[in-house]
Amino acid sequence: MNEELKVILLKVRELYMRYGIKSITMDDVASNLGISKKTLYKYVTDKEDLVAKTIDLELEMQKDNMNCKHGENLNAIEQLLFVSKMINHKLKQMNPSTEYDLRKYYPAHYHKLITARREQMYSNVVANIVRGKDEGLYRLDLNEDIIAKLQVSRVENMMDNDVFSVTEFTSNKFFQEIFIYHIRGIANEKGIAFLESKLKDFNIDDLDNF
Repeated sequence: MNEELKVILLKVRELYMRYGIKSITMDDVASNLGISKKTLYKYVTDKEDLVAKTIDLELEMQKDNMNCKHGENLNAIEQLLFVSKMINHKLKQMNPSTEYDLRKYYPAHYHKLITARREQMYSNVVANIVRGKDEGLYRLDLNEDIIAKLQVSRVENMMDNDVFSVTEFTSNKFFQEIFIYHIRGIANEKGIAFLESKLKDFNIDDLDNF
């Protein structure tokens, strides 16, 4: 990706995350970047093209985050706790209307985002279960395919219903509880003991300390 375009898209992503998509005009983007609309249109044809390219960047960033080198030094349970921290951090930055706007006004791009996110989440859960089994932390009788699909479905349904309020959904404890619930369901006695030891000083707001 062209570096100048990437700078533009990173700023656009920040604006969308903070204010939603519908309310941000091309004039707003140009103004926040300190460039003319003519310059902006050198990189995108219209707002839909800008949204599409921003989604491509988001998918690239999500893939990099999920494959972060930091996770290689963690065991399977630590990996999931770290992912809960990353998700919690992202939720704090995102306006709840952002995904709503994407789904309502740009359904094709929303579908692309959801499909890619679902596939990435599924493959990550499967890989984590395999790792946890190898490390002696998870039950050996687990069916990776079923558990991975169950976890993906659980997360997606929680993000797309009116059971939880915005306050609950964006609270610090929300995804921490989801991941702890998931770990307790798949861990063996050794894994649960390890989880309990990690939770004693676990701070979901602290991304640097693990």
